[in-house]
This record gives sequence, C-alpha cells and structure tokens, in this order.
Amino acid sequence: MKIDKEKKKLKKQKEETKIQEIVNCYFYSKGLNLEQIKKDAKKKKIIYSRFTRPAKQLLELAGSVRKAKNAINKVAEWARSRGLDYAIETVFKKWLELDKLKPKEIVKKPYFQGNHMVWSESKKKWYVISPENDWLEFAGKEEEIEWRIVK
Repeated sequence: MKIDKEKKKLKKQKEETKIQEIVNCYFYSKGLNLEQIKKDAKKKKIIYSRFTRPAKQLLELAGSVRKAKNAINKVAEWARSRGLDYAIETVFKKWLELDKLKPKEIVKKPYFQGNHMVWSESKKKWYVISPENDWLEFAGKEEEIEWRIVK
C-alpha cells in the first residue's frame, strides 16, 4: 500500500500540470532549459509564480495547452525577428491578430566594393551609388555583387 502511494507521488511530481507546461514553454521560447529555470528560480532570478496567473488565463483563452503553446511560439518568433522582448501577456494582446503575425522578412541589399547598388527597372541595369551620391553604371559581373542583410 505504501509503495503504491510513493509511486503515485513520484508520478505526480514528474508530470507537469497544464499551467506548468505553458510557463515552461514560455521559458523555452526565451532560450532557457528546464535545469536553468529551476536553478534561476532557486536563486530568485525568476519568480515562477509571477507567470502562473497569465499562463492560466492563456489556457482559458486558448482552450487547450497545444493552442496556448502554439500561440506563445508564434508571438516569440514574431518578437524575436523584430528584436522585441515579450511576455505571456503579449500573447493576449496579439491574440486577435495571431493568424496575421509573421516574422519580419530578412532583406538583403546589393553592394559593390562597399557602395550601395540600385536596380533600374526601366533601363534594366544595375547602378552603383558612389560616396558622392553619383549613380555609376555597373560594368562588373553578377558574381561581384555582394548581398548583405540590412536591419
């Protein structure tokens, strides 16, 4: 009888509650793993209980743990692509526009020897903009164009 109780107790400890799952999903999206979460909670760097109420509200709003986790991950991806910080509450604010949230597209711009380039649609030619703001026709090869990610 005692063994059964101990087994149940261990099983209960291992299983995360729905709210814990949502809170942990939020921390995972922030780049933390379970060990770091536990360590930071012990050192009081993370006040875990501060996240339980919003997680419970999110669970009620979403209707299921799976939908809540998907919403957190979508908001996390959107916020990260824009260099923004986010909290579980951000998911509430963005709830109505969740299906429209998309990560910011990475834009690559053409450069030649450190100078910006522009494509002229009418003349079907590349132009290099010099430091003096003169438009110089590009006479090089396509391979010489350097594509940089500009934020």
